[in-house]
Amino acid sequence: MSDWMVTQSSSSGRRPRALSPLREHLRDTFWFAPTAAMVGVFVVWVGAEALDTAIVDSLQRDRDYETLDELLRFAQDAKAVVSAVGSAMMTFIGVVFSISLVAVQMASGQFTPRVVRLFVRSRITKATFAVFLATFVLTLLVLTSFDTADDPRSVTTVPLVQSVLTLCMVGLSLLLFVLYVNATLRLMRISHVIARIASESFRVPASMPVPVGGQEAVPVGGREAVPVGGREAPGHGTETGWVPHDGRAGVLRDVHIARLVRVARKHGVVLRLIPRIGDFVVPGMPVLAVHGGPVPPRRVLRYAISVGVERTYHQDLAFGLRQLADIALRALSPAINDPTTAVQALDRVVQFLAALSRRPLDAALHRDRAGAVRLVQPVPDWTELVDLGFTEVRGCAVGSPQVSRRMLAGLDDLLLLAPPERREPLLRHRELLRQAVGLAAPTASDRDFALRPDRQGIG
Repeated sequence: MSDWMVTQSSSSGRRPRALSPLREHLRDTFWFAPTAAMVGVFVVWVGAEALDTAIVDSLQRDRDYETLDELLRFAQDAKAVVSAVGSAMMTFIGVVFSISLVAVQMASGQFTPRVVRLFVRSRITKATFAVFLATFVLTLLVLTSFDTADDPRSVTTVPLVQSVLTLCMVGLSLLLFVLYVNATLRLMRISHVIARIASESFRVPASMPVPVGGQEAVPVGGREAVPVGGREAPGHGTETGWVPHDGRAGVLRDVHIARLVRVARKHGVVLRLIPRIGDFVVPGMPVLAVHGGPVPPRRVLRYAISVGVERTYHQDLAFGLRQLADIALRALSPAINDPTTAVQALDRVVQFLAALSRRPLDAALHRDRAGAVRLVQPVPDWTELVDLGFTEVRGCAVGSPQVSRRMLAGLDDLLLLAPPERREPLLRHRELLRQAVGLAAPTASDRDFALRPDRQGIG
């Protein structure tokens, strides 16, 4: 997704649709697709068996025993194939995915442990595993349908359709296996990993409503205005109460925006999310502030806030930058010493910040059908995003001219794109990098070389 596309989607008047987080939660699991595939193949097998039975009954009514005898011979040949597929499929699944998991583990150790999420969320990975298991289950079901009778007059069913279906599933499994190997090899290449992280990151601002910058008053259905801002303390303005977190401790993964907006509209209030997406919350911690009316009943807010053990892409604006910074830091560690990978990560950091350079930040306002603000969601501001993208990498870039040159070029590009009020953090990082390189460079020529902006680092 290009920067232009993200900027256009952010500035358009069309109100983005608030989707349930359920789809994103299912993408973060590995059990749903295989389970659905096995249930689906069972339903298909029931239909295929009924069709085979209807075919045999029709031939017996027509006394076409010659055709039925040919089908019996075909079934005997197909049974050998189905038996071979069934015995080999589980071994094939175990070997393929064991090797793949080792490869993913190596990639996570070299890049960042959070790249495992890309493997789990991969559609081709889930589709391959689901089809493999579905093929194995289908072979077991088809084997139960073979009739041992040799006389065409006494046969009850010939699994003709089932056998053809099994062969089609085998062909689909082989095709998906080729695609899966290609996808896994791409996952082990850092360029594709960084591109996937950037692609997932761009979906967050594209799906959010246009936020507001600074602090402004939002009317609450004719009542007193509610001041909203980035991270207000409880009790500010017209706050009338707050809702504590009563679940397990963990990272705030996302919130059910549509449900919270409905609850706030029904009770005539504005809800303000106190922690940001990605913050760690504990039981009893305030998570929602209520403005303009009484606190809604706890039961209507059930399952509206999702807490897990790790952050997700769904609504977390800063999670992509966090991963890119982690990859760059690991690449610059003495154990790996790969500045080119750090430069590739900085390319995407600059791309992401450029897409947000003119977008209002601090808070996202979610409205009901009448256009009234019902949910205020805090998001990181511009300074926080710039610090997240550059601070830690800048501290490790002093001894690597390739990285310092790329970072200076990226900061110069962002200074051209950002409005005047957003240039301060960019100028600060630029000056801090110059000071650090000036203190570390042994000679003036080394210092001048390391501080020469270059979009490719050294090339």
